[in-house]
Amino acid sequence: MNSTVSEITQIWDHILLKIHDSLQDQRVYDSFFDQTYIDSLDGSTMIVVTNSSLAPVIIDSKYRDLVNECVQEVTGTNFVVKFVEKGEVKKLHEEKKEKPAFFVDSHLDGKFTFESFVVGDSNREAYQAALMISKTPGKLFNPLLLYSDSGLGKTHLMQSIGNAIREESPKSKVLYVAAADFVDEYVKFAQGYKEEQSLTQYFKTDVDCLLIDDIQFLIGKKKTMEMFFVIFADLEKAGKQIVITSDQHPNLLDGLDDRLKSRFQAGLVLSIKRPDLATSAEILRAKITSGGLDVNDFDEDVIAFLAARFSNNVRELEGALTRLLFYTINMKPTKHITMEVATEAIQGLISVQDDRTKLSEGRIVAAVADYYNLTPSQLTGKIRTSQIALARHIAMYLIKTMLQVPFTKIGQYFGGRDHATAMKGVEKVEKSLKFDADMRKAVDELKAKLTK
Repeated sequence: MNSTVSEITQIWDHILLKIHDSLQDQRVYDSFFDQTYIDSLDGSTMIVVTNSSLAPVIIDSKYRDLVNECVQEVTGTNFVVKFVEKGEVKKLHEEKKEKPAFFVDSHLDGKFTFESFVVGDSNREAYQAALMISKTPGKLFNPLLLYSDSGLGKTHLMQSIGNAIREESPKSKVLYVAAADFVDEYVKFAQGYKEEQSLTQYFKTDVDCLLIDDIQFLIGKKKTMEMFFVIFADLEKAGKQIVITSDQHPNLLDGLDDRLKSRFQAGLVLSIKRPDLATSAEILRAKITSGGLDVNDFDEDVIAFLAARFSNNVRELEGALTRLLFYTINMKPTKHITMEVATEAIQGLISVQDDRTKLSEGRIVAAVADYYNLTPSQLTGKIRTSQIALARHIAMYLIKTMLQVPFTKIGQYFGGRDHATAMKGVEKVEKSLKFDADMRKAVDELKAKLTK
């Protein structure tokens, strides 16, 4: 379908009118369809740019049939409509320009940048190392190996390095590939499907920076590990940057070639830990903002609640937020999201029965913050004014006495503090309760509120 820019604009305007009339919900239309436009028509594919990173997810999950129907009605063609955020468009165009000899489907995700990565005590070292590498690839910390449990930001940091290098030096040849895909590509090469070019030669000439994700998937693939060792040695010798991720420290990767373990450990090996409560809350705020939403539309105790309940990894946080947004758009439309709405929304994600009355660390922090006209993030953050310190110690005391949580875990909830700091905070409250009537009153009122 050959159309001018003007014609394409008119086509989409007609489609949007039909979508608007069919939806009969101005808020949904403004949130996910307003400011969208067709970037290109390529054969049977229509690329549509959205106004936020959340819009493609919501449109695909809820409004895909409606969109297809409106597009078919206006154009008379069954286009495959692909919704992408603005940052993804450039990547799509680059992929069309040139097909590499190997790893055709491998690419960097433009949304993974240092700016969108939330830094906390759990990941600060890894972030700083990644940032330095992006500025001087091949010069420092080569190779860099990041390891952690799933969903804690390894891939985000790794791809941030690649995106930053490309932005600084557009001609740099950066290859991001999952280890499992490396195995598949090696098998094709070994079986003769890639005879036109040597795999090792491809890495020598077409790769300046190698980002390989989940290296543990090479374990048990002897021939593949041998090939990877040759490639690794060639890249290292040429001073090209190598970044690796793993689910464990290389010492614990039983079955991985010993030569690879040795090479990995000769570089910089860093772990990423689970985020503390304050970092989890900041991640949520960042996700809300990047989705084109207003953080002020969420009660502070909702942020604290989600951060406390879904702090195992970032994917859990994203899943909880997505479920909450889906619920408030489709099941119970509301502009302002309260704890009542939040607990209703995530019933399917956790067994809560009634989490509004179920006691948790997050609920205690939220209650104490509300009592002293503070925010939960102030209690779990680094500020040490007398009022905030007092409220923080009371929250620690209540968590210890009402939930019997270990001091180590209490410290983690409060910005990654150590167990000794949490212990001292609890002891201060215990001593004050013996002679301070105002302290006793505050603690009694908070306990009563929390046990209703």
